[in-house]
Order: sequence, then C-alpha cells, then structure tokens
Amino acid sequence: MEKQWYTISVYSENNVGLLNRISGIFLKRHINIEGLNVSKSEIENVSKFTIVIYTTEDWTRKIVQQIEKQVEVIKAFYHTDDDIIYQESALFKIASHLLFDERQIQNIIKESNSQIVTVSREFFVLSKTGRRHEIDEMHDALEPYGIMQFVRSGRIAVTKAAMPISEILKEFQEN
Repeated sequence: MEKQWYTISVYSENNVGLLNRISGIFLKRHINIEGLNVSKSEIENVSKFTIVIYTTEDWTRKIVQQIEKQVEVIKAFYHTDDDIIYQESALFKIASHLLFDERQIQNIIKESNSQIVTVSREFFVLSKTGRRHEIDEMHDALEPYGIMQFVRSGRIAVTKAAMPISEILKEFQEN
C-alpha cells in the first residue's frame, strides 16, 4: 500500500490523560503525528482531536480501531485530503528593518496573501493561513532574510460529506 496523508478525527469526552493514551498508540507503531489540534466540537462537553499522519490506509484503519477502544472515545474517523476542507495557520516574526529595506519582503507578503499582525521597532509579525505547502513556500521565501521565530498550528478540518457523527453526538448529549 502507498503512503499518503490522512486526517483522523476523534470525538471524545473531555477527560484528562486521553491525549497521552492516544499518542501512545502512534508511538507503539512508530508513526509520527505530523499535526495535532484539540478543540471543542459542535456538541457541548465533546472534544474533537484532529490528527494528521503520513502512512498507509491499512495502518490508519488499525490506528483508528485502537483509538476507538479508549473508553472516553465516542467515535473516530479517518479521511484523505480529498475528503476534507482544511487549513493551518502560521506566524512569522521578522526583523522590522527588513520590511522597509528589502522590497522583496513586501512582495512576499502580497503574493502569499498574508497579513501583518503587529509592527514594533525591533520586529514585525506576519500571519498566514492556508494549506501546509503554502505555508512551507512562504517559509522558504522568507528564510533567506532571517526568520526570528516561526510557529505553525495543527490542521483544522471539516468533511465535505455529511458526517454520521452528528447523530451519534446528539444521542450522546441527550443521555
């Protein structure tokens, strides 16, 4: 089987220690978590984990089955990039003098559709939201000028198709 990117969505009760047990499932299989985001879901008291991995479908299916064995997990799904709409965000901290001294910096900001979040005498901060490759391209373009700090969020995603989880979550909320 061929490796590709998978996004795993895990809906669970909001309990301490679950993230540690889920990450242990990946550790045992020597599969790196490439992106992780945990947030509340559309249903009160239900959390959603969004986990990005690069592996085969067979391994992904086995991982999802293991995750679902955790007591607090209500349901877990996996999707390919074609099945979802997703975004990541990044912040770039750059020396302020470059904004005025290097014309190319202004072009990078404009071409990448990024935003200036703040400007001080010492630095300015750019925000970029988009796909992983778009953020990587911006990073590569800014790197020769010197990036003081860089941080990227985990992936956030929604499915293109209707999710059966909505009915499951409604039943969970009513009980």
